[in-house]
Amino acid sequence: MIQLQELVLKNRSYRRFRQSEPITTDQVKKWIGLARLSASGRNMQPLKYAISTQRPLNDSIFSHLAWAGYLSDWKGPAEGERPAAYIVVLHDTKISGKYYCDDGIAMQSILLGAVNDGYGGCIIGSVNRAAVAQLLGLPPSLEILWIIALGKPAETVVIDEMQGDDIRYWRDENSIHHVPKRSIDELVWPIP
Repeated sequence: MIQLQELVLKNRSYRRFRQSEPITTDQVKKWIGLARLSASGRNMQPLKYAISTQRPLNDSIFSHLAWAGYLSDWKGPAEGERPAAYIVVLHDTKISGKYYCDDGIAMQSILLGAVNDGYGGCIIGSVNRAAVAQLLGLPPSLEILWIIALGKPAETVVIDEMQGDDIRYWRDENSIHHVPKRSIDELVWPIP
């Protein structure tokens, strides 16, 4: 097992995958199991998950997603680089009207589990929720929060020290994906 800091460093937002390398439903359930064991506000556990590991459904979900807003000339991964699986993160409003910060905790647990097993993912918020809900036959009580794209990464993502105030990620001439991060000194507020 790898150390936590190494695991967090490897847990990047991957947007290109080795589409030919499948992910099984059981693998995805294993990662969702980590979310199940994670903290939940008031222990309400209002999140549920729809899993897609089959190519036809993956293709349909893919058509309702937008990718990498800062890369305006890139329309998403090409055929052969698309996700091998998706997790649709759902809020069950019958359980609770609020999900507090459960979504972030759950998705981080899922992605750390995936990275630990040699996979990677990307949390996608730019989703045609109505179309995906119809595609999956979801009742109105299951609200789509996010979609996690999963697969074997087919790209290199590196962290750079942020220069100035520019937070935009970018790709260089070798298609290496660069993600600027603020310094620790900028994040920690000094208390007098």
